[in-house]
Amino acid sequence: MESLPTGANFKRCKMLWEIGLDMAGDPAEPYHGNRDMVITVGKGSGDTFRPSLRMATGAPHLVHAVVKGELDAVIINPSGLLTQAYRGTGMFESPQPVRILANYPSWDRFVFLLHPRCGLKSLAEIKDKRYPLRLSIREDLNHPTRVLIEQTFALYGFSIAELQSWGGTLQLNKGPGDSRRLQALKDGTIDAVMDEGIIGYLEDALAAGMLPVDPEPRVFEALLALGWRKVTIPDGAIRGLPGGHEYIDFSGWPLYTRSSMSDDMAYRICAAVNARKDEIPWEGHKPWTPAMEIAHLGMDTLTTPRDVPLHPGAERWYREQGIAV
Repeated sequence: MESLPTGANFKRCKMLWEIGLDMAGDPAEPYHGNRDMVITVGKGSGDTFRPSLRMATGAPHLVHAVVKGELDAVIINPSGLLTQAYRGTGMFESPQPVRILANYPSWDRFVFLLHPRCGLKSLAEIKDKRYPLRLSIREDLNHPTRVLIEQTFALYGFSIAELQSWGGTLQLNKGPGDSRRLQALKDGTIDAVMDEGIIGYLEDALAAGMLPVDPEPRVFEALLALGWRKVTIPDGAIRGLPGGHEYIDFSGWPLYTRSSMSDDMAYRICAAVNARKDEIPWEGHKPWTPAMEIAHLGMDTLTTPRDVPLHPGAERWYREQGIAV
């Protein structure tokens, strides 16, 4: 497969794609700003553009747009939030008819970190002591990590807003390794970090004296019931990380659709991923994860956790490739 299909029209498409990437990727753009893109395939030869396939990136709430047919396929991060949509738990009041087309392999963990100087032995004590915690989290209110934090705090009987009401403060960041967070860790001006993207900040946090803290068993069980998974971090993966802890799985970026998408369209999307696989910027695998294979996109693996069914059209494509799904 050529890196760019032959024809002048695809040169024009590539030009528009690069413009979109530059604007959405502007470092000055807030994380909750215009950072997402919609890719629409259709016919523009008439007076109006007639779309046949609309794909996008964005917040977990886009599930509703997919179900209503406003979008056809969306990538969500992580897999656990799509599980909530399918089950009708957490941020979704009822089960949503979502199905997976392909699951982009991505390995990650969400970690709750507290500094011992706070004297807090558990997450429960944040509320019990009404501790004025200086918490480092993402600035985007709709970011999946904010969803998980609010779900966890709710199980302890409080919220981020209530934490602020008794004197807690938020140190806000774009990404996990935001320079503002790393500087705050060095300066000792934050007491806790709650985030994914652990390769970007966890070693710095541990070097600053932070330690992981596990949710209590009843809270962990409630989180699992919502759709999250309990996982570990391999020994030696993160320098200075103490063993014996359990974390929330933040792996997998499912490309999903609604159950009513035609089997032929779902099949074609999977075939397109395979055809263009050499042009897709796959995440580099870690020493403890397998190298990416197209087969993984339809399987339940360490980097592609899946608790949502494949779309029948996608399942047919994987089975025809000899992939056990």
